[in-house]
Amino acid sequence: MPGLTDHVEGFLAELRQENVSAHTLRAYAADLRQFIDYFSPPGAEPPSVEKLDTLALREWLGDLYRQRLAAVTMRRKVAALRSLFRFLVAHHVVETNVARLLRTPKAPQKLPRVPTAEQTNSLIDQVAEGRLERPLPARDLAIFELLYGCGLRISELVGVNLADLDLAEHWLLVRGKGKKERQVPFGAKASAAIEGYLAARQAAPRQTALFLNHRGGRLTDRGARGIVKLYATALAGDASIHPHSFRHAFATHLLSDGADLRAIQELLGHARLSTTQKYTQVSLTELMKVYDKAHPKA
Repeated sequence: MPGLTDHVEGFLAELRQENVSAHTLRAYAADLRQFIDYFSPPGAEPPSVEKLDTLALREWLGDLYRQRLAAVTMRRKVAALRSLFRFLVAHHVVETNVARLLRTPKAPQKLPRVPTAEQTNSLIDQVAEGRLERPLPARDLAIFELLYGCGLRISELVGVNLADLDLAEHWLLVRGKGKKERQVPFGAKASAAIEGYLAARQAAPRQTALFLNHRGGRLTDRGARGIVKLYATALAGDASIHPHSFRHAFATHLLSDGADLRAIQELLGHARLSTTQKYTQVSLTELMKVYDKAHPKA
């Protein structure tokens, strides 16, 4: 009879088939293995899932509080557990999702750090100038142009296939979270960067991915993160800039220039408008900085 560890491995295997991001998969795998360890005394087998009731899960959550983990970390661990129990209910292993009754700790509202339009464009211009000696400079430039020009998540960027590009009409088919698809436009600079990269692209046989590594296979999200960090550190002197910084910049700069919030929601692929609304707070914060700096009565 399958035990808790077997069910967790089955759940993770299903996530891989659903093509969730590598980052989410690694986090959920680590969280659920720590969950198993908590209920497995040294030399003992993990309990059966049927024995994990709400009281047991609350005891586990209490231990997370005692460890003084950040609220966002605890929220992710609870989310992983809820997803596992949804999987167990769907496969008729248990009747109810007991993890659904756990109270999720509130995470503090933390506004994303957003580079200005000048900082963003300065970095991308330096990438275009070839300031760094890199084996695939055209690919690197196309990565930056699409990250900022389309507001893509890193998993969405590396998931783009050649067939998803419409260079004539400047549209890109993007596969977001939960396999949801959306159409995103891109501008002339991104189009020129993509065409420049396609002219130099060298793919392994039958490789359909747009962005490739040095072996001609699909670039991984970790590889793309490393490329962004390398340029940001070397050219901007800021190792804190990461791929999601360009997504934040994309949304914030659009909003600052008068774009409709619901249009930005569609472009980002947010399921809820409330997720997009955090960018209004970023814009207001920047507006207050300008006011405090420039107004004589500030």
